[in-house]
Amino acid sequence: MKNIIYTLLITFILWGCSTEKGTVVIVSEKNGPREIFAVEKLSKALTTNGYQVELTNKISENKEAVQVVVGKQSGSLFSDAVNQKLPKEGFSLKSNGKTISVTGADASGELYGCLELADRIKQEGKLPKEIDVTDAPEMVLRGTCVGLQKTDYLPGRHVYEYPYTPENFPWFYDKEQWINYLDMMVENRYNSLYLWNGHPFASLVKLDDYPFAVEVDDKTFLLNEEMFAFLTEEANKRGIWVIQMFYNIIVSKPFAEHYNIRTQERSRPIIPVIADYTQKSIAEFVQKYPNVGLMVCLGEAMHTIDDDVEWFTKTIIPGVHDGMAALGITEEPPIVLRGHDTDAEQVMKAALPIYKNLYTTYKYNGESLTTYEPRNQWSSVPTALSELGSVHISNVHILANLEPFRYGSPDFIQKSVKAMHELQGANGIHIYPQSSYWDWPYTADKTEPRTKQIDRDKLWYAAWARYAWKVDRDENAEDSYWSGILADNYGCDKESGALIQKAYEEFGEIAPKLLRTFGISDGNRQTLLLGNFMSQLVNPRKWTLYESFVESNGPESELLIDYVKKEVNGEKHVGETPPQIISEVVNHGEEAVAAMEQVVGKTTKNTEEFNRLYNDVKCYNQIALFFATKVKAAGFVLQYKYSNNLADLEKAVPFLEESVEQYRILTDLTNDTYLYANSMQTQQRRVPIAGTNGTNKHWSELLPQYEDELENFKRNIEKMKANGGARNAEDIEAYLPADVKLLNKNVSRYPLKSGSKVNTDRNYKIVEVADELKNLVGVSFAEDEQRGEGTSLRFECKEAVKVVVGYFNGNSLSILPPPTLETNALANERGQADIRIANAMTVDGLYPVNVYTYLYEAGTHELLLNKGRVLILGFIDGEVEIETHDAGITTSKDGVPIDWLFY
Repeated sequence: MKNIIYTLLITFILWGCSTEKGTVVIVSEKNGPREIFAVEKLSKALTTNGYQVELTNKISENKEAVQVVVGKQSGSLFSDAVNQKLPKEGFSLKSNGKTISVTGADASGELYGCLELADRIKQEGKLPKEIDVTDAPEMVLRGTCVGLQKTDYLPGRHVYEYPYTPENFPWFYDKEQWINYLDMMVENRYNSLYLWNGHPFASLVKLDDYPFAVEVDDKTFLLNEEMFAFLTEEANKRGIWVIQMFYNIIVSKPFAEHYNIRTQERSRPIIPVIADYTQKSIAEFVQKYPNVGLMVCLGEAMHTIDDDVEWFTKTIIPGVHDGMAALGITEEPPIVLRGHDTDAEQVMKAALPIYKNLYTTYKYNGESLTTYEPRNQWSSVPTALSELGSVHISNVHILANLEPFRYGSPDFIQKSVKAMHELQGANGIHIYPQSSYWDWPYTADKTEPRTKQIDRDKLWYAAWARYAWKVDRDENAEDSYWSGILADNYGCDKESGALIQKAYEEFGEIAPKLLRTFGISDGNRQTLLLGNFMSQLVNPRKWTLYESFVESNGPESELLIDYVKKEVNGEKHVGETPPQIISEVVNHGEEAVAAMEQVVGKTTKNTEEFNRLYNDVKCYNQIALFFATKVKAAGFVLQYKYSNNLADLEKAVPFLEESVEQYRILTDLTNDTYLYANSMQTQQRRVPIAGTNGTNKHWSELLPQYEDELENFKRNIEKMKANGGARNAEDIEAYLPADVKLLNKNVSRYPLKSGSKVNTDRNYKIVEVADELKNLVGVSFAEDEQRGEGTSLRFECKEAVKVVVGYFNGNSLSILPPPTLETNALANERGQADIRIANAMTVDGLYPVNVYTYLYEAGTHELLLNKGRVLILGFIDGEVEIETHDAGITTSKDGVPIDWLFY
């Protein structure tokens, strides 16, 4: 049957074909769908270019016959003289008279050999007379990612919780679109496709023990089975391994409702019924789809690292083993362990003795693209994983700093892949969409019909794939290659193609340099291209700036706050400096615009897309100018911090005014061209401003707020002038305590004033507290209990309240780290992700305290915090909004507080 289908397929291809160039005989053993697909592609290239194709499985003895022999190096079609030791997925193309041998190390090698020959036929318009090419990929795994995610939460659900349904993902059921995407992948020699979802099993398998856990109706379930089978079959033809990713621990909504538990809860330990359900889900999935790999994220809803190890070795791997046993197979399906929010090295060391076919993956530059010189965390962690004996995969993740504009700098990408090899030990690559991951398959472009990512971002996919295959390539040859690609795409001469390439290289440096110098986070809680508020420039640590971000995302550098302090103190600067970066990004923007201007009017193809690219280049230029003027303003404000001279603040005003005007131009450029800046439109996004309920996602929404910031600044300067250069004390308003009933046994309270003890078993006392907190009454806990078991605060309230929590600003293992969206997707479930008051209090012998708040509706509640030293500082009315600010109360004073100037 297989041979009949194959022959019919080739016959169909030959119908209506021209025969002006003669006949080519393709000799193939037809061993499997991948080889059939390979021969089909080769046949199509030949017939399209005027050849007639005949198919056989035996080599002709007629030396005058033009034939292409396709087979594996271990196959029967080749003599010992032709056989050679090719690496995995490798191939050779060798001519001998009128015969070309396409030899593959394996089925994928045959496929890639046929595709290479087909590409040459397309380029030259004929079958090459002489050829001697041997090639193989350097990276073992070369993958792309599709997220079964959405821009916002589904009603009644949390992050990542999206069942596979036509209502949620109509594109998932579009077979033609999948064929186009898979063809793009194989054309670029990608060999793995990652499907990301929180808990896919309840959409794909049914369990006898948990029939109520399924999240879709019967019709949708059957449709999902059909689509998953179709997708994996079509992917296999193209040498692509489908990998289903899932987060832990997440359970289906019906399962959670049945047992009256939450679908995900970071503070929840492993529960036997959840472990049993998950193990059986994985076993059923492996039975049903034995050729689909699994990618496991042991976060962002796991309690401890010990739980991570236990879950992976006693739930996930046993589930895979159970599925293997049911199938009667011994070959282990591959499992990829994601290094995010876990100690992957510890997990792998525990897992390798019981499961061998393991891979690891870790983010390349966090959730952004910042550098091809990763240091510290972005080098040491992946390097350690790569040394465990398994293949390590570098994950180019989210790209929060590139959204939504086009990006495709071949030079930056090539250097990044080289860094993956040399600085991270990676031998695999996993590429996210260039933008709009949460809005797949569309881009943010304001077009009708909407623009598809694989149509707009071809250069992105092509560049990563090219250098994953082979990274060391001649610079001049690469310039010629990419300028030719761009010239062909836009129907212009090669000189114009080179100018477009220059623009890509120039603006390709702007977002990486800006984020690593002036950003708050490499996570997707920040949308860089919406800009920064002044507070984020003059007091970035208040916005939860992690030192690991500063130290890992590029060459050694200085923050703006450190640069100004060194200037004031006459100290020597080290590494990249803010003025240097500003000068560079402004130049990059100007050069990119100048290059594109020279191409205007010279395109004859895809001119509308060229115009959109040109507009993106202008946008990048504007964002560079916006930051340039705003950073100058911030520099003068920081000088005032040490000089206490109002003249410094007045010097900042014209630069801040200019930044608003530059942003106004950026807004004009995006009003009619973009739907949004960021595709994650939930409360998880915090910088430059919260994005709750799909708000603050467009430049037009930010412009009025930057205008308000400017007016606030000018107003506060005038008020200080009228008050002899000082801040009015009346501007500080103390919060009133809310009425709550504490349910903890033997609870004790303490007033927030100097001399009060904050623990029941220690003598730590408050030294100084912010005026706005002095009406509140804290709740005392035993420190030994907090550090050994965690903190449990049980209370009842008749109205909505906010629990005021004090996190110590330090690096000790004894303290509880504050909520962080980089590793905990639910870290802002109650509005607790942001510092509300930085440096709000000092306690004798301890670190300064930052204030966070947790919002609770009326009712009975329990606030559970993990192990570590932390303070409960009281309760305020749930309607009270604490404007984020710095009270300036620290153990070591560093100038006067300044970020209040912008509120």
